[in-house]
Parts: sequence; C-alpha cells; structure tokens
Amino acid sequence: MSPELISILVLVVVFVIATTRSVNMGALAFAAAFGVGGLVADLDADGIFAGFPGDLFVVLVGVTYLFAIARANGTTDWLVHAAVRLVRGRVALIPWVMFALTGALTAIGAVSPAAVAIVAPIALSFATRYGISPLLMGAMVVHGAQAGGFSPISIYGSIVNGIVERENLPGNELVLFLASLAANLVIAAVVFVLFGGLRLWAQGAVDETAPAAGNRAAEAAPVPQRAAPRTAELRTRPAPATPTLSPESTSLTPSRIATLTSLLALVVAVLVFDLDAGLTAITLAVVLSTAWPDDSRKATGQIAWPTVLLICGVLTYVGVLDEMGTITWAGEGVGGIGIPLLAAVLLCYIGALVSAFASSVGIMGALIPLAVPFLERGEIGAIGMVAALAVSATVVDVSPFSTNGALVLAAAPDVDRERFFRQLMVYGGIVVAVVPAAAWLVMVVPGWG
Repeated sequence: MSPELISILVLVVVFVIATTRSVNMGALAFAAAFGVGGLVADLDADGIFAGFPGDLFVVLVGVTYLFAIARANGTTDWLVHAAVRLVRGRVALIPWVMFALTGALTAIGAVSPAAVAIVAPIALSFATRYGISPLLMGAMVVHGAQAGGFSPISIYGSIVNGIVERENLPGNELVLFLASLAANLVIAAVVFVLFGGLRLWAQGAVDETAPAAGNRAAEAAPVPQRAAPRTAELRTRPAPATPTLSPESTSLTPSRIATLTSLLALVVAVLVFDLDAGLTAITLAVVLSTAWPDDSRKATGQIAWPTVLLICGVLTYVGVLDEMGTITWAGEGVGGIGIPLLAAVLLCYIGALVSAFASSVGIMGALIPLAVPFLERGEIGAIGMVAALAVSATVVDVSPFSTNGALVLAAAPDVDRERFFRQLMVYGGIVVAVVPAAAWLVMVVPGWG
C-alpha cells in the first residue's frame, strides 16, 4: 500500500473515531499527524509543524477575544438594535444584509476570511437574539464573501486571473466574477428557504419598543417542525416572543464607543492598511481589557478554544498530506485520465474536497495547471473550466474545517458548539457532493471559452 493511500485512510479513521466517540477531532488529527508524519512519511517535528496554521490560530483567538469583550459590555446588543432599525424591523432582511455586506467587502479587495471575521460575530449575535438559525446566518455570511470574491479587483480574482495568464489560457474576468456571484446567490436563496427564512419573512416587522408579551404575531407564529415532537406540549407551544432591548442596552457608554471604534479600526486596518486581522484584533482587545478590566475579565474564557484545537489539528494533518505529496498524487492521477469531461468533473471534486480542509487559493493554484494539458487540446472550454474550478474550490468554505467555516463556528454565541459543528460539517458535505457536479454541468459541459 502506498504512503499516500495510507495517509488518506488514516484521515477517514480520524473522522470515524471523532464522530462515534465524541473525541475532539483536532486532538486526533495531531496524533495522526505525529504517527503518519513520523512513521510513514519520515518527517521530523519541524516537518510536521510546517502545516500548523499559525495565522489562522491567531485570527480565531484574536477575533473571538475581541467580540467576547463586545458582548460583555453590550456593544453587540447595540449593533443588533441598530441593524433592526436599519431594515425597519424586518428581521428576515438581516441575513441578506450580511450576505451583501461580506460580498461588498471581498469585491473591493478584502481577503475572504478577513471579511467573515469582521461580519460573522455581529451576524451570529443577531441570529441568537432573534431565533434565526445559526446555520442560515453563517452560510449567508460565507456565501456572501464568496459571491464577491472573484471581482476583477478582488484578491481571489486577481490570483486566478494571474494564473490563467501565466499558463497562457483564454480568460474572462467578468465571466469568472459572475459565475461565482450567481452560484453563491442561488445557494444562499436555497439555504434561506430551507432554514427558516420564509418563516421570518411571514412574521413581518418587529417592534423592539413593544413589551415582549404583547407581541401577538410572534405568539401566534407556528413552531417549525424540524424534528418529530416528543410530546403534545411541544406541538402546541407558542414561538418565543420577540426579545426587547432595554434603554441601557441601546445607549452608548464610553466602553461601547471605544469598542465600536475598535471594530471600525479593525475594518480599516485590514482593508486599507492590509494588516493581519488576528494580530490587529488581539491588540485592540488588549487595549479594551486594560481600559475596562471588569467588562473584559471573563473574555479570555470565552475564546473558542475547542474550535481552535479542532481546526489547527485537522489543518496540521492536511499539511502533512501536502508534505507527503498526497494532494499532488491524487491530482496527477485524475489529470492523466484520457476522458477530458470525466477528468474535469473529478478535478472539480478534488478542488472542493481539499479546499474544505485547506487553502482555496492554494488548491486553485495547483489544479488549474493540472488541467492545462487537456485544455490546450481544445476539447474543453478553458473559461468554463477555470470558472467551475474556482466555484468548486471556494463555495465549500462553509465547512467548519476551512478558515471561513471555523470563524463562523467560533463566532456563534450561546449555541451548542458540538451540534453546530455537526450541522456545518453535514452542510459542507452536501455542498461538496452537489456543487462541483452542478458547476461542471453548467460551466464545463457547454464548452464556455
């Protein structure tokens, strides 16, 4: 058995044990990286740690630390109230506002994880307060980021268009952008319908100034039947009343003003000065903690440490796979298939599967050159193939093992994180299974370019 195949089988075992024994998958992945890296790939400790995502570790810690402080001093409550007023009380519009906001940020040049790091904590806090599915809100944020991610001036768009130019392939920047925008918009619409968006729309506008008990529309709203009820009481239980915000939670205190200024500074630092989101967030959190220690005392305990362990462990193992050449081995095996359309759909699936655990840009940079031999023969349109690879490799970033999915998982307050992790993993698996085939069918089979 080849080392590459062994490394893939060990990854499957890690998933099975983590799922059946409720062991943190990150801890298992660290152990697997040690065993496979040392015994199979003959890597030393430096080689194993080469895949440790230090930048993502800092982003997860820094962003969750900063927003834990924002929750503690009431800043997120104030932002939620402001968002409700902005859409005139229509809660159903908020997921679309978050979709558009992250899309606009990435379209004008923000790196996708940076945009998600900025928007996700606010969006998930809003979801918690108003009973919106965290999976719905998190998916809208991530798909919004990818919807704008391939504009001609975006990071992803510039990188992919540069690879296409370097490989002397036909390219179309507008088609690439519109393909990603359309794909993510369609997925967002489906997610909105399936995970409670229509129910939110049917409830109409909310009035935060009204007493919670007096919200008759909310009391009369049907309870969504997501699972079989255990008792008759569950079938007849009214929906929770719309939450109200006290004047204290909607007023601006010095600590909230400072926190809002820090959040604005984070946006400017990342988008304008291209500073690291994680290091900037930690610095701002330390400043706030020093100025208002009472509000910040428990914030470090609210950093999503289990999520940090999970993501860093899995990505370290993926780094071992990369060091061993497993990813290149799989890609070259597919690229050597003599049937171009079959090779194209398999490359899309490899891009989606690997990107669910690793860098989207990195996998696109590896797969586009692998597609060059059969693209040069003219049997498949290069423009459509590149667009399909780009969509397949980025739309799966809602996976909890990707940077964006990890940020969403870490940012969700007051949720069962293990359950939310499973939801994201299942949803990510569905996206991996469905979207590459759909992208291939729509973009590759017609022969664009």
